[in-house]
Amino acid sequence: MLRSARSLSRLLNGSRKTALLASVQNRYYSNGNIVITKMFINGQFVESSTDKWHDVHNPATNEVISRCPESTLVEMESAVAAAKAAFPAWSESSVLSRQQVMFSLQHLIKKHMNEIADLITADTGKTTPDALGEVQRGLQVVEHACSVTSLQMGETVSQITKDMDTYSYRVPIGVCAGITPFNFPAMIPLWMFPMALVCGNTMVIKPSPRNPLAPMFIMKLAQEAGVPDGCINVFHGTVEPVRFICEHPDVKAISFVGSDQAGKYIYETGSKNGKRVQSNMGAKNHGVIMPDANKENTINQLIGAAFGAAGQRCMALTTAIFVGESKDWIPDVVAKAKELQVNEGHQPGADLGPVISPQAKERICNLVQSGADEGAKIELDGRDVKVKGFEKGNFIGPTIVSNVTPDMTCYKEEIFGPVLITMNVDTLDEAIEVVNKNPYGNGTAIFTNSGSTARKYQHKVDVGQVGVNVPIPVPLPMFSFTGSRGSFLGDSHFYGKQGINFYLEVKTITSLWRDEDAGTIKASTAFPTMK
Repeated sequence: MLRSARSLSRLLNGSRKTALLASVQNRYYSNGNIVITKMFINGQFVESSTDKWHDVHNPATNEVISRCPESTLVEMESAVAAAKAAFPAWSESSVLSRQQVMFSLQHLIKKHMNEIADLITADTGKTTPDALGEVQRGLQVVEHACSVTSLQMGETVSQITKDMDTYSYRVPIGVCAGITPFNFPAMIPLWMFPMALVCGNTMVIKPSPRNPLAPMFIMKLAQEAGVPDGCINVFHGTVEPVRFICEHPDVKAISFVGSDQAGKYIYETGSKNGKRVQSNMGAKNHGVIMPDANKENTINQLIGAAFGAAGQRCMALTTAIFVGESKDWIPDVVAKAKELQVNEGHQPGADLGPVISPQAKERICNLVQSGADEGAKIELDGRDVKVKGFEKGNFIGPTIVSNVTPDMTCYKEEIFGPVLITMNVDTLDEAIEVVNKNPYGNGTAIFTNSGSTARKYQHKVDVGQVGVNVPIPVPLPMFSFTGSRGSFLGDSHFYGKQGINFYLEVKTITSLWRDEDAGTIKASTAFPTMK
């Protein structure tokens, strides 16, 4: 049965609960106490007229806390139409005015970080510290978007020939779309719409129907920050909205983060229909442990990177390759993993919460079992973990599977859960060979105290993002998120300079003004101003 507003309130902790629920309730609740997730179209929170709904569950209890619509074709058309209608005025607004909106959005997100984090925990299951970290990383992209006054600059060559100048400037491309995953309901939208909007584009977003509360709350903050009506719109659903976005002629670019199957479809279909596409997909991230690494620090880094967010990160370090004698550290890794606390995300001391759904838990458990069936050893088995008070939740404890080989199913598939698999090799060259033969190229890390070893690894490994004694090498927003090979389809990556390039196109002007045609212009003594 559906939970009431009072029941949802038990998921949210501390003194900030009342203000948060008042804000959420005004936008998501209708029909008495039934929780209804609305759309955001042309500056209005609108309830869908659909007859197809998706239940939104609390992963720690599997109770329904909300209902999310499968938006109708008319509703999706109205969202794109609103974005298209808003584009001319927004694209012609000054860079300084768009920058000011981002300054305001940055302030509001920082002010409401705790509220956003509580909503993430409510329908995603993350621990509070992990949810706050997600919001912080999204906030950093907003802060980077505030640098648009320099990021959007073009190029100029004066007097390229007599009396002739050539210069280029970058202009917005139109209506853009974002399709976001369940595992980062706040951060990934914040990777997308601030960069798109600050460049002068408008946008439609389709968040995951599994956890829509945080992105909808952020829409209200964007509205309060001064984003004009129609510049950002949200509709909901599964397959049909994705097809709609890929085929709609008024959508000029698509940003996507999610699974391989969806990502390949979006890239192929969107590209076929003339759209720019950036598609971040699956991963299999390796950590290479050299015998000379700092043992205690390396083990702590492995534990955090493998089990944080219950392993539901595309940058989770899921595969540890122990080189030479470092394989003797595996029992210490197991011992450290046993210390982690599995609990509902709001509970003090929780290190990892539940996975997103019963189906996800079943899939993870089956992949772990496949490892044992194919000859690997389960060093630590968290499949039967029980959490007092949350016995119906989708909990899996830290799990470690050793003696894994590249031909095993648990290695070939992305597990996307709190499971660390370990492999043993004799040399660094063998470790590099394992990593480079894997089809994915999202992220990797090496743990060593040797500069020459680190340098060799970072040059020889064919992966887009490399950490040296850094387990999750997600770059800060002044750079770009640069996953490669099977982890990415497209030309320009998320945020940073590449993100700016994705949301802008270059216009080049060549002008001829003959010197002899110049006349006398009356001087002005007024103080120059900029608007």
